[in-house]
Amino acid sequence: MSEKYILAIDSGTTSSRAIVFNHAGRIEGSHQLEHEQIFPRAGWVEHDPIEIWTRTVQVITGALNAAKVTKDDIAAIGITNQRETTVVWDKTTGQPVYNAIVWQDTRTQAIVDELGGGDQNKYASRVGLPLATYFSGPKVKWILDNVDGARAAAEAGKLLMGNIDTWLIWNLTGGVDGGLHITDVTNASRTMLMDARTLSWATDIAADMTIPMSMLPEIKPSSMVYGTAKEPVVAGLPVSGDLGDQQAATFGQACFEVGKAKNTYGTGCFMLMNTGEEPVFSKNGLLTTLCYQIGDSKPVYALEGSIAVTGSLVQWLRDNLNMFDSSPEVEKLALSVGDNGGAYFVPAFSGLFAPYWRGDARGAIVGLTRYVNRGHIARAALEATAFQTREVLDAMEADSGAKLAELKVDGGMTANNTLMQFQADMVGVPVVRPVVAETTALGAAYAAGIAVGFWNGEQDVIANWAEDKRWLPAMDSSERDRLYRNWKKAVTKTFEWVDDDVKE
Repeated sequence: MSEKYILAIDSGTTSSRAIVFNHAGRIEGSHQLEHEQIFPRAGWVEHDPIEIWTRTVQVITGALNAAKVTKDDIAAIGITNQRETTVVWDKTTGQPVYNAIVWQDTRTQAIVDELGGGDQNKYASRVGLPLATYFSGPKVKWILDNVDGARAAAEAGKLLMGNIDTWLIWNLTGGVDGGLHITDVTNASRTMLMDARTLSWATDIAADMTIPMSMLPEIKPSSMVYGTAKEPVVAGLPVSGDLGDQQAATFGQACFEVGKAKNTYGTGCFMLMNTGEEPVFSKNGLLTTLCYQIGDSKPVYALEGSIAVTGSLVQWLRDNLNMFDSSPEVEKLALSVGDNGGAYFVPAFSGLFAPYWRGDARGAIVGLTRYVNRGHIARAALEATAFQTREVLDAMEADSGAKLAELKVDGGMTANNTLMQFQADMVGVPVVRPVVAETTALGAAYAAGIAVGFWNGEQDVIANWAEDKRWLPAMDSSERDRLYRNWKKAVTKTFEWVDDDVKE
């Protein structure tokens, strides 16, 4: 079996990547391309779905070339994706009726407010999610309400919707020529339209959002053979894994036991804790989400703390303020000072996600004095990621009743030693990075490979996992408490910024 490989497609918020993995879970070859971030107005974030599909085909080709293999050497294809980002397209032409509305986008706030009628948790006991701009359902409603002809076409059965996984699988398996219109339980659990217990669409909630049921994809397990690829570069290969990116990372980090947790540092930051085969509904601002489902096995659930802005804050410093030329340079700039100089950066660019869920919040830098310089701002930006993670961990421990022994981490920002050490200091437990930090793609590969017998199941994933580096807490507890207390104070300064005048 060692001569065969698994191809994982990782369609993220800022880029598309394909990775070829061997049986040991190591990378044989990869290719990555960025796609455009479209900001039509304040609070709006879009992607071009056609560009994402084009980039996907390009990175598949690049990864196969980099690994020096052909499609004949591939046993299966797994897909992982930015969740909640929503595409609506015409099933007869294959053309999107509008750009994809990205998970960070806040334009649906009025829809969310109207749906809730003052109760943000109107559907939470069923779908595990608060009413928030984050999720897919209200985005579909916005498109149907605002794009000329979209509602009539949807009601005539001509339009399909899905997160990016659904869009890619449909195109990969034929598109207008019999493409599969499916999603998996993890992605479906991010729409606000799926009942978390029955794993089926909630017809009454779809009706509340005026979304025709004919638009919704069929919900499948995360690991099973869905069908066969028709796209020429991979034609004939089984498509057999589909996981939202954070669930894929949880899978790739081998968090199969109740209480195991990981934190992924990407565009945003996402901590998931395995809660087993029964959903745990949060009382502390976390999300109840599907973790994964392997074939006909029972689904596994997770608690999730979602943070909207972490890595994208570093990109903002790079692109909007031109503070450095490449993102890794933020660490050198942060190390030019000994501390944050009293400055705190709360990056509520899309409101605040867990544990606050404040759509009215906006970003703020507080505690400024004449002493503060570029280095302090860079350090405050990195520290914001660690502070937000601490908040989520506090909520997770309160909900689960368990004290985390260590925090498994992955994603691009784990290469930043300064951030990882500060993270360990803030959470007060060891922070552990695996050898393969690209666990999102790896999780999708495992799901695909298990479905076709390339791997035998979770035990193979556990056996492949290996530790690369560990950071131990070193900060005095009184200093940790002081910094965190000031952070909590800074967060309150972002509340209630968006009012009726700003919305207008």
